[in-house]
Amino acid sequence: MTRNASTPERLRPADVASLHAERANTVQHVGGLSIFQIPADGFDYDRLVRLLEERIALVPRYRQRVLTVPGRLAAPVWVDDTHFDITYHVRRSALPRPGDEQALLDVSARILSRLLDRDRPLWEMYLIEGLASDRFAVLTKTHQAMIDGVGAIDIEQVLLDAAPRPRRTVGPVWMPAPEPGRVMLVRDAVHAALTAPLRSAAALARVGVSDGQALARQAARATGRHLGRARPASPLIAVPGRQRRLAFARTSLADYRQVRDAQGGTVNDVALATLTGALRAWLVGRRVELRPNESVRALVPVTVGGQGGIDPVVGGDVGALLVDLPVGEPDPLRRLAHIRYAMAVHRASGRSVRADALAGLRGFAPPTLHALGTRAAAGLTRRMFHLVVTNVPGPQQPMYAAGARMIEMFPVLPLAAGQALSVGMTSYDGALYVGINADRDAAPDVAALADAVATSLAELVTAACPPREVQHGARGPRSRR
Repeated sequence: MTRNASTPERLRPADVASLHAERANTVQHVGGLSIFQIPADGFDYDRLVRLLEERIALVPRYRQRVLTVPGRLAAPVWVDDTHFDITYHVRRSALPRPGDEQALLDVSARILSRLLDRDRPLWEMYLIEGLASDRFAVLTKTHQAMIDGVGAIDIEQVLLDAAPRPRRTVGPVWMPAPEPGRVMLVRDAVHAALTAPLRSAAALARVGVSDGQALARQAARATGRHLGRARPASPLIAVPGRQRRLAFARTSLADYRQVRDAQGGTVNDVALATLTGALRAWLVGRRVELRPNESVRALVPVTVGGQGGIDPVVGGDVGALLVDLPVGEPDPLRRLAHIRYAMAVHRASGRSVRADALAGLRGFAPPTLHALGTRAAAGLTRRMFHLVVTNVPGPQQPMYAAGARMIEMFPVLPLAAGQALSVGMTSYDGALYVGINADRDAAPDVAALADAVATSLAELVTAACPPREVQHGARGPRSRR
C-alpha cells in the first residue's frame, strides 16, 4: 500500500457504509480462531508480541485509525495512530481447567460480541492459553473497513510461515505521519466534493441504497429470478441481541472431493449440499414443518475474475450469489444436484476463479476473503436471504507461528441485521473447518447444527459412492468435539 503522507487516504463508500451500519448488536468485524500445538521450546505472549512487532510493517493499515472530517463534509480518512500501542491490540486470556473446547467457544463468543474501539486501529488479537492437550488458540477480530481487496493481507497471515523456523522480516523503524489538522481536512473535503461529486455528503448518504440495488441486480442475473419478494418466516430470522454463541465442525476434505469426483461439480457445491442437509436436520429437530419444495436462501459470496480484476460493485473480486438451499428435499443426491445447477450458472459466465488458483494468489489469506464476502452481503437488504455462507480455500500444507504448528482454523462471520446465524468454511491441510456464529438467544441449540454437518457429509458420501468405494479421509468426518 502506498500513499501520500500529506494527503490522507479517504475511506471508500463501502468502508463508510460498514461503519455506519454497525451497532452494538450487529458488529461488523470478521473473526478467526486458529488452534496451535505448543512447540517443544514453548510459546507465550511475549513471543507473539515480538513476532507481530517484527512483521506489522507488512500491514500498514493495522497501525492506522479512522479520523472523522469536521462537519462530516466528506468520508473519514485513514491516519497513522501516533499513540499506537501493540500491547493494547494483542491481549491474552486463559481458560479455566480442564481447558475444554466449550470453554474456548464461550470465551471466544464473548470477545467477538464486543465492539472495537473506533479511536484506535480496528483490530484485536487474543492469545488464549490453557487449552487441553498442550494447545493454545489465537483469536483475531478485524473490522471489514480494514479489508480493501483480495490483494490485502490480514494480520493473521503475517504471523504464519510454511516452515517451523520463522522467516526474518525486520523492516525499517516506523515513524507515524503527523495527524492532519482541521483546516487540511476541511480543505481536502471541499476539493473532493468539487472534483468527485459521488463523494459528497449527499452521495455518501445514498451509498447503502445504490450499492444494495447494484448487488440485487447482480444477484438477480446470477440466479435468474426476481429477488424482491420477502422471505417466509424461519428460525433463521431474528433480531440479534448483543451476545453470540459459537459452534465448530471438523470434516475431511477428502470426503468432499470423493463426492465431487463421483457426482461432478465442485468441492464448494458438495460443501453447500452438506450444509443443506445439516440445516434440514436442525430445522426438523426444531419441529419445523418442511414442505418438499422448502428452501433456505443463502447469500454465497463468490470470487470472480475478468478484465480489470476488480468488481466495481463490491470493491473487490467478490460478488454476491443467492442460492436456494433445498432443505425440504430428503434425498441428499437431489439436494446436491439442485445446488450444482444453481452454481453452474455462475461458473458458465467464465468469471469464476478455481480454488487452486485462488489459494495461490499473492497476498491470499482466508480471513481477507471471508471479510470481502461479508461485505458483499451487507449491500443487500436482509429481506432477500436467510443467512450468509462463505467457503474459502486455505493452504493445504502445515503453517507455523514462531515454531508453533497451526492444527486447525475456523472462520467467524458477523451476523447481518435480522439474521440468527452465519456460516463460514475454510479448508486447511486436508480438512474443511466450519465456523457457525449465532445469536445467543435465537439459536441456543447451534451446537446441534454443527454436529449435523458431519452426519450430513457421511450421508452424502454413502449416497454418492458405491459402498466398496467409500473411504473416509484420515481425519474422518467429525463434528464439534
